Amino acid sequence: MRNRRAVLIGLCTAQLALGQTSYTWQQLKDKFEANNPILRAGEDNIAESKALEVTAFLRPNPSLTLSTDGTQLSRYQGVYRPLSGTQYGPNVSYLHERENKRELRLESAKKGTGIAVSQQDDLKRNLLFNLRWAFVNTLEAKAVLGVSKENLDYYDHVLSISREQFKAGDIAQVDLDRLELQRVQYEAELESADVALRTAKIQLLMLLNDRTPIEQFDVSGPFDFSLLLDPLATFRAAALAARPDLKAALQAVDKARTDHDLAVSNGSTDPTYSIWVTHNPSFNNPYDHNTLGASVTVPVRIFDRNQGEKERTQIDIRRNERLRDQAEAQVFNDVDSAWVTVKSQLNLLQPYKDKYLAQALRVRETITFAYQHGGASLLDFLNAQNDYRSVQLNYLQLIGSYLTATSQLNLAVGREVIQ
Repeated sequence: MRNRRAVLIGLCTAQLALGQTSYTWQQLKDKFEANNPILRAGEDNIAESKALEVTAFLRPNPSLTLSTDGTQLSRYQGVYRPLSGTQYGPNVSYLHERENKRELRLESAKKGTGIAVSQQDDLKRNLLFNLRWAFVNTLEAKAVLGVSKENLDYYDHVLSISREQFKAGDIAQVDLDRLELQRVQYEAELESADVALRTAKIQLLMLLNDRTPIEQFDVSGPFDFSLLLDPLATFRAAALAARPDLKAALQAVDKARTDHDLAVSNGSTDPTYSIWVTHNPSFNNPYDHNTLGASVTVPVRIFDRNQGEKERTQIDIRRNERLRDQAEAQVFNDVDSAWVTVKSQLNLLQPYKDKYLAQALRVRETITFAYQHGGASLLDFLNAQNDYRSVQLNYLQLIGSYLTATSQLNLAVGREVIQ
C-alpha cells in the first residue's frame, strides 16, 4: 500500500513539474522590476517631479486691463447722453523677473528630480534585498526538502531490512517498534520542509505581484558558497561610489545651495512694464483722438521681505551637510557589519565542507552496518541517524545564512558585488 502511494505521489509530482515555470535570479529580478507596484509608484513620483520642472520655468503671464472714463452723470443742454463722452482704453502690463529667478527655479526643480531618481534607486536597492532574501529562503527550503526526502528514503530502506531481520528472528519486536516510531520524526521534518518551501514561494509571488499557483512556480540557482572574499577596503570604495542614499544626500546639499541662491534672487525687486491706448483728444493736436501711454512700476525696497527665507535656506545647507555626513557614516557601518558577517559564515562553513559532512556520513554508514550485523545497539544507531541529519541541516542553514549575508553586503554596497 505504501509503495503504491509513493508511486502515485511520484506521478503527481512529475505532472506538476511539467507545468512548472522555473525562474533564475536574473529572470526573477527582471520580472520584479517590471511588475512590482511599489517600484511603479516610485516611477510615478519621478514623473511628478519632472512635471514640476515645467511649472518652475513658466514665465509670468501679462495682465490685460480694460478701462473706461468720461461717462456723463448729468444732462448736457437738456439732453442726457451718458455714453457719448465715454473713453475706452486697454492696458497691458508685464512683470519682468530679474536676477535669474526662472533659471534658478528650474535648476532647483531639476535637482529635486535628481534626488527623486536617487531615492527611487535606493527604494529599488532595499526591495531587491527583500527579493533576494525570499529567493535564498526558497533555495534553502528546496535543499532542506530534498535532504528530508533523501533521509526518509534512506530510513525506509533501513526499515525494510529491519523488518526482514525481525521475520528472521534477528531483532526483537520492541526494537522494530522503536524504529517504526522514529519514522514519524522524518515525516514531520519532510512536512515542515514542504510548508517552508510553500511559504517562501508565496513571499516571492507577493513581491512579484504574481498570482501564479504555487505548484506552477519554481526557482533555480546555485545553493553554495565561495571562499573568495575581497578585502574590506574594496567594498567600502564601491559603496561610496554606488550607494544611492549617499548620492541623494550629496544632491540634497547641492539643491539646498541652489535654493539659497534662489532665496537671494527672490529678494530682488521686479519691475512691471505697462502700456496703454486711450481714445482721448490731444490738446496739442485737435485731430488726434487716440493716445499711447507707458509706465514702469518698481517696488520701493525699503524692507527686505525675504530675509527670513534667506536665513532658512542657509540653515538648510548646514542641516543637509550634517545629514550627508551621517549617510556616509552609515555606509561604512553597513559595509563593515555585512563584511564581518560574511567572513564569519565562511569560517563556519569551511570545516563543514572539509570535514564534518564526510565524518557524519562515515559514522552513519559504519553504525548502520554494525547495527545490522549485531555490532552496535539500537540507541547507537538512532543517535548516528540524528547526528547525520543535524550536520546536514546545519550545513544547509549555514549556506542559507551565508547567501543572506552576501545579499546584505550587496545591499550595503548598493549593487551586486557578490552573485
